[in-house]
Amino acid sequence: MEKKKSTIKKVAPQAPKGMRDLMGEDFYNYLGFFEKSAEIAEYYGFKPIETPILEDTDLFTSGVGEGTDIVEKEMFSLKTKGGDSLTLRPEGTAPVMRAYIEHGMQSMPQPVMLYYYGPMFRHEKPQRGRLREMRQFGLEILGTEKSIADAIIIKTAMTALEEAGLKNLSVQINSIGDKSCRGAYKRDLVSYYKKHINEVCKDCKQRIKTNPLRLLDCKDPKCQATKEKVPQAVSYLCDPCKQHFKEVLEYLEILGIEYTINNNLVRGLDYYTRTVFEIISKPEARKDEEKKTMEENTEEGEVKEIGLTVCGGGRYDYLAKSLGNKKDVPAVGLAIGVDRVTMSKGFESTMPRIIKKPKFYFIQLGFSAKLKSLSIIEVLRKAKIGVMHSLSKDSLSAQLAIAEKMKIPYAIILGQREVMDGTVIVRNMDNRSQEEIKVEKLGDYIKKLK
Repeated sequence: MEKKKSTIKKVAPQAPKGMRDLMGEDFYNYLGFFEKSAEIAEYYGFKPIETPILEDTDLFTSGVGEGTDIVEKEMFSLKTKGGDSLTLRPEGTAPVMRAYIEHGMQSMPQPVMLYYYGPMFRHEKPQRGRLREMRQFGLEILGTEKSIADAIIIKTAMTALEEAGLKNLSVQINSIGDKSCRGAYKRDLVSYYKKHINEVCKDCKQRIKTNPLRLLDCKDPKCQATKEKVPQAVSYLCDPCKQHFKEVLEYLEILGIEYTINNNLVRGLDYYTRTVFEIISKPEARKDEEKKTMEENTEEGEVKEIGLTVCGGGRYDYLAKSLGNKKDVPAVGLAIGVDRVTMSKGFESTMPRIIKKPKFYFIQLGFSAKLKSLSIIEVLRKAKIGVMHSLSKDSLSAQLAIAEKMKIPYAIILGQREVMDGTVIVRNMDNRSQEEIKVEKLGDYIKKLK
């Protein structure tokens, strides 16, 4: 009996939803921003750290908090063959604190200042500037409760964003107090929301019971009117928290950093205490029609006429203890959303140091020249001279056409005669003048052209 052919149409493989391939200009934009930000961080005294992409799930349920959207809805978790529960890191702060504790950094001179960059993973609705695989640049200062640490963190991030070309930056900032004064605020906040229980969304009705501060982070339009009249956290601050917040604002003023106190700002993670902030890329002045269009297309993370959030962070003095450390470790940190930075108006791409716009295109003709090609390229590499090439091509005209299309100033041509003579031809692509150069002198000759 003849078998029926399958009618199932094979679908071409694609990247998972909310994730993407980075290549070409996008890759260089990301790498260039990371390199420049790392350089700035180093000047401000930060040192690099890289944590695993996978961590024990408990690290995030204990540190980030079980009542948060990240833990309840957004984590990518898996079970290993050995029965361990691991999670793709949704944020970078808890892993850095874990590393600080695990490697005994408490015994190092305090504070410990660290920076990192790489992918984070959250299962949320993909939209402009918000992907399931997002890339972040983070800064953490661990081991000090001093307000100047908060200011250093904000200043370093502002410098990185400004040097990336972002303009009209502003800091939205608030203080949510500490365990000595936050209790009274939470009680009044819950009491207020219970009076308006029928005016809020389903998620907020649950947050009243599990995580009251997250009520202020709700983006549901139904809850916005209720949020406008909530008790203000700064009114409940104890004297030490009040003094700390006052000092942070004074530092920002001295540094010339524009800020606005946002009474509804709490951030979405349980570990924050005292200072919380976001850096906003504000929209430029718009005509009425443009303004209306922008408001109609406002997405989560964007606030009408405030702008796009490109960075967020705050102080997390109680995180270490929640992870099992014997005592609290005062700390403050932030993360820059690099996806949003690179798509922001005004972003200025910086070529990574490892990538230099090529000035030389290597052309080979004939099999004997192909055999010699990699040796010539190695001579140039040792002289720190990068080249582009198409070693798979055979035609001179095809290789010259690529060099012209890429607007590369010089071509290095190796034919069979040059192989015999131990030379190459260096051609000026602009005026077509050329010169024959011995291979052993090629590096020195080219350096003069640069």
